[in-house]
Amino acid sequence: MTPTILIVEDDRRIAALIAKNLESAGFACRHAYDGDTALREFAHAEPALIVLDLMLPGVGGLEITRHIRRESAVPILMLTARSSEGDKVLGFEVGADDYLTKPFSTLELVARVRALLRRAAPHEQEKGIAVDDLRIDPARREVLRAGAPVALTTLEFDLLYFLASRPGRIYSREALMNRVWGDGRVVDDRSIDSLVSRVRRKLEPDPARPRYIQTVWGAGYRFAEGGAP
Repeated sequence: MTPTILIVEDDRRIAALIAKNLESAGFACRHAYDGDTALREFAHAEPALIVLDLMLPGVGGLEITRHIRRESAVPILMLTARSSEGDKVLGFEVGADDYLTKPFSTLELVARVRALLRRAAPHEQEKGIAVDDLRIDPARREVLRAGAPVALTTLEFDLLYFLASRPGRIYSREALMNRVWGDGRVVDDRSIDSLVSRVRRKLEPDPARPRYIQTVWGAGYRFAEGGAP
């Protein structure tokens, strides 16, 4: 089945260029040129991935992301003309999975889309993890705590599974950037800290005193060895 990509971009020239390249790469595309239409298209088309411009008329890209994250973990690749690290961190904070700053290479955009879809796909060969009341199933990309589902984005799941499958090992922020985002991503320490905070808020009974993802001051982060203390 051909994956459908929802392109949310108010500049029709840019939207057409994105669609042309994605369709040449084998994807089906749907368009929305404003925020309200984007939310209707999302509900109707159930896309495999969303390419989302940050600056839109009406409902903006950040609010669209917040709305979608209340009900879906669909990968979101955010586009913006802004280039500050603060804007990128804010995009990740509300739930974007990756980020491209305009102007961008269409080849890079297609590569990012493919990478996000690969990461969001189930991985049958990876082993499930059970720690105390926490269950992580990579085949379904599903997380349960005390039997209740925990909704994580692609990026959040990747971080959790990477650390949980290597309990006790300490990873620096730079190492996690490379492991979770991949080489060539323009993110900084704040991006990792923000990602960890989001996972803790969703996962930990008390995020201020984390049981699972622990901070090792001056070194980075680790998943608790042997589970919760």
